[in-house]
Amino acid sequence: MPAFAFVTVDVFTDRRFGGNPLAVFPDARGLGDADMQALAAEFNLSETTFVLPPADPANTARVRIFNRRHEMPFAGHPNVGTGWVLARQGRAKQGVLRFEEIAGLVEIEAGADAVTIAAPQPLSLGAEMPVDLLAACVGLAAGEVITTAHRPVSASVGNSFVVAEVSGAALTRAAPDIGRFREAAKSYTAMGPNRLPLYLYAHDPDAQCGARIRSRMFSPLSGTIEDPATGSAATPLAALLLSLTKDSERRYDIVQGVEMGRPSRLLCSARRAPDGIRAKVGGNCVPVLEGTVEL
Repeated sequence: MPAFAFVTVDVFTDRRFGGNPLAVFPDARGLGDADMQALAAEFNLSETTFVLPPADPANTARVRIFNRRHEMPFAGHPNVGTGWVLARQGRAKQGVLRFEEIAGLVEIEAGADAVTIAAPQPLSLGAEMPVDLLAACVGLAAGEVITTAHRPVSASVGNSFVVAEVSGAALTRAAPDIGRFREAAKSYTAMGPNRLPLYLYAHDPDAQCGARIRSRMFSPLSGTIEDPATGSAATPLAALLLSLTKDSERRYDIVQGVEMGRPSRLLCSARRAPDGIRAKVGGNCVPVLEGTVEL
């Protein structure tokens, strides 16, 4: 039986059993689509990544990302964690890795203390989601959704999320209702069939310039009831917030996973570029497990 090596790392944290766990297969040659999906379901993590040779030898690797049920075009913590693993295998060139993914080319900067990724696409905004529909999905009153700066809206820099601001108390109290998610997905179809990831955030009133943010992400229709750290949601949030200002660049310190007992810290930045608003996210990683799977 062929054996495939894997490692797991906790991403966006500096301590084991914090952050968002990720399984990485550093050499996935010989695994088929069905194998990858089955392994992602078996690990039962938010995502599992599979590293393959790149189509262009100038790039580091082709990286495929699977959640429990589907392949994903791009995701944040899988790129940060996979970059961390490959960099420690000596595969970074001058501290840089380039991953070919469905959403485009993802560039990773592997530093001594953190790995930072650039989202593959500029900010794009889609349809707004009705406030009462969103609130019902997470057990909140419509009045607890803050619409002063923007209404709940689909936002993407490679992977789409509905982004909504809520009060701090509401953020702590939010709880997903899977039945409501299913019903909402029938009428709000901007995310595609059977997909409705909701990313809620609240500004920390004690932070300077609103740079510190608390967040939570719920995606029960994809098998993730709640995610402890979501880089591909933090990046469109950073880009969206910058779009609401006249600044050329801003940085945001985003805390997620506290309510789950897996505190995570995501260091985000957004900047205005010739093709739109671009965003990055970075953080630390901690190794946890390693082993092999026989198929």
